[in-house]
Amino acid sequence: MKTLETERLILRKFTPDDFTAVHTYASDLEVATYMVWGPNSEAETRGFLNMAIRSAEAERIKDYQYAATLKDTGELIGGCNLHLGDEEEVGWILNPVHQGKGYGYEMGKRLLQFGFEELNLHRIVAFCDAENVASYRLMEKLGMRREGHRFDTRYPNKKTDRDFSDEFIYAMLKSEWEVAREIDYYNALPFEFNGFIDIPTLSNGDIYLVCTEKSPAQPEKNYVPAYNFAVCKGSEKIGDVNLRIGYMGGINNKDLYHCGQIGYVIDEKHRGNDYAVEACKLLLPIARAHKMQKLLITNNVTNVASRRVCEKIGAKHLRCVRLPEYSDLYLRGQRFINIFELEV
Repeated sequence: MKTLETERLILRKFTPDDFTAVHTYASDLEVATYMVWGPNSEAETRGFLNMAIRSAEAERIKDYQYAATLKDTGELIGGCNLHLGDEEEVGWILNPVHQGKGYGYEMGKRLLQFGFEELNLHRIVAFCDAENVASYRLMEKLGMRREGHRFDTRYPNKKTDRDFSDEFIYAMLKSEWEVAREIDYYNALPFEFNGFIDIPTLSNGDIYLVCTEKSPAQPEKNYVPAYNFAVCKGSEKIGDVNLRIGYMGGINNKDLYHCGQIGYVIDEKHRGNDYAVEACKLLLPIARAHKMQKLLITNNVTNVASRRVCEKIGAKHLRCVRLPEYSDLYLRGQRFINIFELEV
């Protein structure tokens, strides 16, 4: 079984010598409170270790059981697993002494990466007691979605008076994992903003852009700075186009990935003349002045005309994305969008 690493942890096979460290947390009532097992007897902990060791030695591993150890000391502080079955499932456990330090997040993220990128899994789920706030908050931090709330379906551990407890189901798709990594990539791109620049002449000889507003950043709303332009032909305004500066903004700094840095609209009577194409091209000197390397443009999957605009300006189609429920676009009724990338 492959050893995995995180920033601070080594995830390795269990060994018989791990008994004392494992039993320390597996026999702890606080640890077992929301579990369907425990607190363990010594025999139960030895049974778990035997199972984990056998699983790691199987010709085709179906249950990846990992001991989580600190890189700097080798101390075993918990465990995590990825189970392959009817549903691919992840889980984790920590000694209470080491809780609240981000180790659970490191374990969960590495298991998701292993499952999606190395095992090529399509979907990974996680379950928890509906009262286990710390567990489901971690699932949400990992980017997993709550897919269900099942009533009285979970057998609680033997130290509770409850006959049943409720259960939350969380899940992530491989495509969602890829989008999350893509968002991390764009959010890390460099750019420069030391104030709005003086606008140069933005014209191709047929249309020109007139700056109508320079919208400052609004950190309390996670809004980035933006330039808004009227698209003009002769003395007539025929549309609008805007450019957002930066890569992060919105809930969890993800909204710009779904909304893009460029937005445009051309009045209906002037459509079909590539004015949106030319307006987007005229924005590029502004983006370059702010040292932006790439611009994202998004459009509804049903908006064929907008997709054509992206293709004509040379933008690369990255993927079709399911919109998250927090997105403004989702709240307006959209469910899927195309993501295009334009090299500046």
